[in-house]
Amino acid sequence: MLFIQYPKCSTCQKAKKWLETHNIAYTSRHIVDDRPTYEELKQWYEKSGLPLKKFFNTSGLVYRDMQLKDKLSAMSEDEQLKLLATNGMLVKRPLIVDDNRILVGFKESEWTEKLLS
Repeated sequence: MLFIQYPKCSTCQKAKKWLETHNIAYTSRHIVDDRPTYEELKQWYEKSGLPLKKFFNTSGLVYRDMQLKDKLSAMSEDEQLKLLATNGMLVKRPLIVDDNRILVGFKESEWTEKLLS
């Protein structure tokens, strides 16, 4: 299982603590130093079944500075994926990626249901 995170993010810290509390093994990846590629994002998006907007860190400074709230709707999915691949801080975190699922963001109830059942 791959745990993609930004170590200074408080939500990522909570998620990491949750994984460790439940003895779930993972490989950690820094979302900025080793940002997701276009190919990875495309694969995860397709596998997740989630709307592409869920992959954007809409509360982040980069998202706001780029005024993406107003621009995303005019962009194709391919353009949005390419944009996400340019900056790890645009990507919602943490991400859990394994063979069976993609989890975007940390919601304890969702992680409990999907990772412990």
